[in-house]
Parts: sequence; structure tokens; C-alpha cells
Amino acid sequence: MTLKAGAGIDRLSDLIAEIAQFDGDYDTAIPTLKMRRCSSTTEPMPCIYGLGLALIVQGGKRLMLGDEIFDYGPGQTLITTVDMPVVAYVTRASSAEPFLGMWLQLDARMIAQVAAEMEFATPIQASAGRGISLAALDTGLQEALTRLIRLLAEPALISSIAPLIQQEIVVRLLIGGHGPSLRRLIAVGSPSQQVAKVVAWLKQHYTESVPMDDLAARAHMSPSTFRQHFRAVVGMSPLQYLKNLRLLDARQLMLNEHLDAGSAATRVGYESASQFSREYSRLFGYPPNRDIKRVRGLREGHAY
Repeated sequence: MTLKAGAGIDRLSDLIAEIAQFDGDYDTAIPTLKMRRCSSTTEPMPCIYGLGLALIVQGGKRLMLGDEIFDYGPGQTLITTVDMPVVAYVTRASSAEPFLGMWLQLDARMIAQVAAEMEFATPIQASAGRGISLAALDTGLQEALTRLIRLLAEPALISSIAPLIQQEIVVRLLIGGHGPSLRRLIAVGSPSQQVAKVVAWLKQHYTESVPMDDLAARAHMSPSTFRQHFRAVVGMSPLQYLKNLRLLDARQLMLNEHLDAGSAATRVGYESASQFSREYSRLFGYPPNRDIKRVRGLREGHAY
């Protein structure tokens, strides 16, 4: 049974609000589970969403993937099956009704193991599909997520029970609206799985010189077929994806390790500082040094 927005998530909202009492991101004793609270809207922020499940219980959020826009709010779940370079921001939040949400990291091996033991009414399509999907929260999934969060109050039981609840969550995701996306991810030899493997490899080697034809060979596809399937799954070309990985990492290096723009550019694989500055400005809207000052100022002002 699908929940009506605002009708079946009150318990989840109360549980998340009890943990996330102030604005910010919250890790929990369950390593794959995180919470977030935000009392104001935020500006668009490029970031990477990995394999996981996002749920909003209060407020609203927008994700932009290339030219595609995904708006979601209370009672809606979002799944990403590969590392997706998106632009995300909170669109509905206030002091009286802050944005409240949770994120559950998923394990591809667990998904594959669970799916192997299940029977599905329809076979999975061999074509590549977008690695992001939205679906309404149903009663069974809501109850499983509620039990997972309540387990935080019993720390001695987390290591024994949390994996069982997470396995149930995976089962419910596979038979629900996100099922096709998850099944494409773990279907052996499928375009989505081959692209996911290349994405995982790129995450480890994005600072290196990476010929696009080599990526196609790694996916066991012709270059044109690979580019087509990559764009279908990730929403952008392999080259643009590689640029985004480098630029996002460079930004973190400047923010967290206080590197200057030239050093950060070199660290992530850029040979031209001017090219780095142009592409950085295109992605983040400001030149590197100006953007870093702006973001630090926003953090000090608790803007997000």
C-alpha cells in the first residue's frame, strides 16, 4: 500500500527530528544510515550521490542531472544506482517546519544476493536505464525504515539486527517502484552493470589520463555504443563525468586542505590552470578562489 504524503510518515518524522535536533548532517551508529535537518532553503550545490536510498519526511528538495529535474518531498523516495554527479538543493524549509530527511547507503553485493533468491513476474530489460529513480514510499518500506531508526536506541543489538532489516529493505525496494533500476544494476552483463563497473573504476583513477576508447574497451563495447549507454545511465557523457569528478574533488581539496587553485588543479589531473578555472566556473558558477571564499562564508553563516 502506498502512503499518502504526510499521512504515514509522522513516526519517521518524529524519530528523525529527535536525532537531528539542530541543522546539519548526522552520522549514526548504523554506518550506512545518515540524517539531515535544515531550517532554510539552500543554494544549488554540485555533489555526488552514490548507491543509496534517500527519503524526505518534511520539506522539499530538487536534484538536477544535466537537463533533467527531480523534485521530491514528503513520502517520496529517491534511488541512485551509480555515483551520480547532480546539483542538489533544499527547496522547502523553515524554522517552523525544517527540512528532514534520511539517507541509507546500499550494498550492490547484498542487492545481487537478495535478487538471486527472488522470483520476479517480468524479466529485466537488457537496455540501459537512468541510474536515478523516484517512487512513492509504501507502507512496508516505511515500517522497515522506522524499525531501522528505532534500533539506534538499542546499540547492543545493532550489529545483529541492522543487517536483517537492511536485507528486508532491499527486498522491498526490489519488488517496488525502484525494482527495475536495481535489477538493471546487478544483471550480469547488462549495459547498466557494465557502465557501473566503469564508473567505479573512474572513481579510483580519475586523476590519470583516461582515453575514452579505453573506457569503452573496459565495458566491452564499441566507443559509440559505450557513450550511448553511459549517457543513458549517468545522464552525461563520460568526458563530462570525468571532469565533474575532478572538479568536485578539487573543490574539496581547496575547502578542506586549504590548497590554492593551481595546486588543487594539478592534484586532480589538470595540466592547464586556465582550463581548470574555466571548467570550474562553468560547474560552480564562480571562479575557484571566489567560490571557496563564498562557500566558507556560507558555512560560517549556517546557510546550509
